[in-house]
Amino acid sequence: MELVWLEDFSALAEYGSFVRAAEARHVTQPAFSRRVRSLENWMGVDLFVRTPQGATLTEAGRQILPAAQEAARRLYRMRTEAQEVAGMAAKTLQFAATHSLSFTFFPRWLRSTENGAPIEAVRLHSDSMAVCEQMLIQGQVQFLLCHRHPDVPPLLAPDQFIGKKVGEDVLVPLASVSANFGTSPETLPYLAYTHESGLGRIVAHRLHGKEDYLHLKPLFSSHLAAVLMSMALESKGVAWLPKSLTEQEMADGRLVRALDESWDIPLEIHLTRPRAPISPSAEEFWAKLGN
Repeated sequence: MELVWLEDFSALAEYGSFVRAAEARHVTQPAFSRRVRSLENWMGVDLFVRTPQGATLTEAGRQILPAAQEAARRLYRMRTEAQEVAGMAAKTLQFAATHSLSFTFFPRWLRSTENGAPIEAVRLHSDSMAVCEQMLIQGQVQFLLCHRHPDVPPLLAPDQFIGKKVGEDVLVPLASVSANFGTSPETLPYLAYTHESGLGRIVAHRLHGKEDYLHLKPLFSSHLAAVLMSMALESKGVAWLPKSLTEQEMADGRLVRALDESWDIPLEIHLTRPRAPISPSAEEFWAKLGN
């Protein structure tokens, strides 16, 4: 049994595709498939039903998934605690954060949490929402910082994870000041988020009921809000961008509203952690945040 097998198992359960899961795990698809098969051989049962459309969990796979994820988290937590006790590692707080929050919100927010008592060490892992979720599930980080909307349920199981609201934001449809796309959504070149993006999930969920939204045709897609912002600045289209990421560009007048405020999407910024115990230094930090 290898820890990496449990991480691969969790990733494939999340993505439902060997290709996408292998990309998220930064390994070739054949190597990823071999590792999943090695876990199944060790278990003595098939954990996935393989079809041309992808992979779905068998009944056995669904049964053991929560335990496998918890086992991976416990192993990482055990290593962290052992290193802290032995003095081999600083009491490092491990965060995963989506790219859009890593650039501007995270540094300001972290400073505000110190309250005269500097944090000893911090490691920030910045990636797509899908990868950040997997890092938290597998125990590679203690905390996940991400955007949330009350009407869009998180993919993280509420019986295994708990979160606190630590800020607010808003998604605004923006375009370059020099762009001239008209005011009809049907004619707007749409800069869209891909399926890996947490913001993409929120945009799709919140705007699905708007009839005009259904006419939007994605001209360009990325899981990175910063990339969509760059495309918008180049007058390539309209993107729903976080205000926290675009405050300077809006203040400078380089990005302007493309649609009225009825198209805005209010957001909450949440910090999420496992319900199970984490390292003592991480527990202390969590307690300092209050309710």
